[in-house]
Parts: sequence; structure tokens; C-alpha cells
Amino acid sequence: MKKMFRAIGAGTSVFALTLVTSAQQGPRLGSDWPSFRGIQGAGVADGQPTAMTWDVPQGKRLRWKTPISGLGYSSPVIWGDQLCVTTAKSGKADAGLRLGLYGDIASVTDDTSHVWLLTCMEKNTGTVLFEVKMHEGVPQIKRHTKSTHANSTLATDGMHIVAMLGSEGLFAFDMKGKQLWKVDLGVLDSGFFMVPAAQWEFGSSPVIHDGKIILQVDVQKRSFLGAFDVKTGRELWRTNRQDVPTWSTPTVHVVGGRPQVLVNGWRHMGAYDFATGEEIWRLKSVGGDIPVPTPVVGHGMVYLTSAHGPGAPVFAIRETARGDVTLAPETTSNAHIVWSYPRDGSYMMSPVLYRGLLYVSKNNGVFAVFDASTGEKVYQQRLGDGTTGFTASLVAADGKVYFTSEDGDVFVVKAGREFELLAKNPLGDYAMATPAISEGTLYFRTGAAVIAVK
Repeated sequence: MKKMFRAIGAGTSVFALTLVTSAQQGPRLGSDWPSFRGIQGAGVADGQPTAMTWDVPQGKRLRWKTPISGLGYSSPVIWGDQLCVTTAKSGKADAGLRLGLYGDIASVTDDTSHVWLLTCMEKNTGTVLFEVKMHEGVPQIKRHTKSTHANSTLATDGMHIVAMLGSEGLFAFDMKGKQLWKVDLGVLDSGFFMVPAAQWEFGSSPVIHDGKIILQVDVQKRSFLGAFDVKTGRELWRTNRQDVPTWSTPTVHVVGGRPQVLVNGWRHMGAYDFATGEEIWRLKSVGGDIPVPTPVVGHGMVYLTSAHGPGAPVFAIRETARGDVTLAPETTSNAHIVWSYPRDGSYMMSPVLYRGLLYVSKNNGVFAVFDASTGEKVYQQRLGDGTTGFTASLVAADGKVYFTSEDGDVFVVKAGREFELLAKNPLGDYAMATPAISEGTLYFRTGAAVIAVK
């Protein structure tokens, strides 16, 4: 430690020293939350007690609340004691956002100049460490009435902060907000493949693993999966994908000592070799033509789900799968797929695998719990009154699973084979972003603030 301190300079703060030290060690379970849904996209952070009940409007168990302007659904990412989010500010006072359960595919018309901001805070106090203007201009792609121009969550390895702004580019910053590089990926038109005029904005988030940034870019034309050098932005490989636009974030998972990139999709769920981009296995879905949930892994299996269009499947696929593993008609398993359900999948929310159970929730609050190994449906339950929308993905910690509604109510469910609602807690504002968890504190990004609950 003394040698490291001399190497980075005697005047370096303890805060900066902590970041450098933890960056060299890699993300710490229960502490760092380096990308969408934390380490390996799992959405789990055990190790310390987390809150069961709170009331943000009344200040109950509220650790801090820091205002944030503009619109953004990017989740907080955390490394060491630093928390960061992105936002996009329209030139209009009322940028137009419509929440709730509805099926309108319309885009928002807003040709004003926008400003994209990177804001980093001290996670224990909410004090803003810095705010950086990443980009300014008229968005090249429109957004859905329920979307924003800052949907994608950041990724960090403790030395770099990577921001994917869709058509506005891929950016990298150091931990103090200095821009290191930018890559222009061209216009990335995400929208409903059946109605190309319906533009909905980009949503997949970057993932950093072993010095590489992995991007899943499923758009209307020239979709691809790509790897980029985190230090320089240099493209390392690109594999073309023949799929419709998706909003899913990939997951990196090591199988037999070799990392794989797992992706959701409609025409092409599957796995790719992390080093080369070569396809390992593929699965054509039986439904879910607007894939959003990120893959989760455990028990030697990959869990994938989607729910839009003709079906709403849930799949449990062996991590050792190879080739085309697509199910034959009217079947639910094969040599590679251990179990599946055709109608129990999730549209917007990524599931969580926790203590041997897979929790899969629909956006109307109905969720099902499966035995992750056998596929047994343990129980099904509804949260809310049926009119409440849910978009934020599930997270779990300390024997509890957290469901965040668009209305800003957080339902706390006891983990286990029997349903028990422990609490329903208000955030005092709408909430679309997935929470982060670090050292027993829950971090929520609402419409107007980032909130820490302990």
C-alpha cells in the first residue's frame, strides 16, 4: 500500500486512493455496482442488512437526497465511494413524459438542442463531486413517450467511466470526469421493427470485462455485437446480428475458463465468444419480439425471458450449450434447454435469481417465482392494483426482493417459497430506473433526484 501511495503521489486523497486500489482488485461483491444491475448483471448485493421499511417524503431512513435535472433512466453505478448517473436535458421546459400502462407506440417530437450530462456524487453523502457536459445537440433519433435520451446505464472498472449515448456516440472518461475518447457509431435507430417511423431511442448498456467494452447494438439496420478497448475506444471485433431492435444489456459469463457474451433477442438469443465474437449457441424465441430483460446466470444455466407479441417465454439453458438450441414445436425442453414456459415471461423488467429461486415480473405487477434448477412454478402473485406500471428491474439483498413501481412505491417481498409482502414504501416521485445496492444502502434514481435509503 505504501508503494502504491508513493506511485500515485503523496498529495492524492484517500478517496482517490480507494478508487485506485479497488480498481486493481476488481469489483467487490456487496460494495461495487459497476454497470446495469451490478456485478454480472445479477441485481444482487448480499453481505449487509438493507432497509425493509422507509418513507422518503417523511424522511424516514432517508440517508440523503440529491436533485438531478433533465430526463434519464440510467441506473446509478458505484465504484468505491463514487456514484454516477447520466441525464439528458431538453430545450423545452416540459419535455413530455407519459408513464403508466398503455400501448401507444408514438415518438416524441422535440427538435430542441439537448445537453447530455455525466454527474458523479459521493455515495455516502450525495455531495456532487463533478458534473460534465458529454454532448450537446439535437438528438438524431426520437424517443418514445415513455423513454428518455439517457436510457443506457454507465459502466465503470474503477479507472474508466463509459457512457453509451446511442446515436450521439460512445464516450469514456476517467474517474474525475476528464474525457478520454469518443467513438461515433453512426445513427442507431431503435424502434418498433414493424413500424419503422416509431423511434424509441437506444437502451442497451455497456459492460466492461477484462479491459474490453461489450456493446449489443440491435437496431433497425446493421445490428451488431462489438468489443472495444476500454483504454482507447479501438474496435476489437464486430459480429453482425440479424435481429430486430432490442434494449437488452449483455452479460459476460465464464464457462470452462473462457468468457462468453450472453445476449437476449427475438430471432437470436445466444452466446458469443468473448475473445473473438464467434457464435457459440443460438436460440430463436417462441415470442417476445421486443426483447428488453438482461440474461442472468446461475446453477450452471442461463435464464432468458421476453414478453411482447405472440409469446412471453422463460428459458433455462445449459451454460455448456452449443449450436442451434431452438425448441421443436410444442416442446418445452431439449438436450440444451432444461426447462421453459411459453407464457410467463417479462417484457420490461430483468428477472433476479436469488437463493435458488428465479423471480420474473410482468410490467403490470404480476410476478412468478420458479425453482431455478427444476423449473417448478413455486407461486404467482400480483403487486399493486392492476393499474400500476412496473419498469425498473428487480434487485435483491438481505433476504428481500425489491420491486419498484413507476408510481414510486417500492414493494419489499420476503425471499422464499411462500409469498410474504414485508412492506410498501414511498419514494415520493416516479421511478423508472433500476436501483443500485452498495454496503447495505439502496440507491434509487427518481424523476428529480438520486436517493439513498439505509
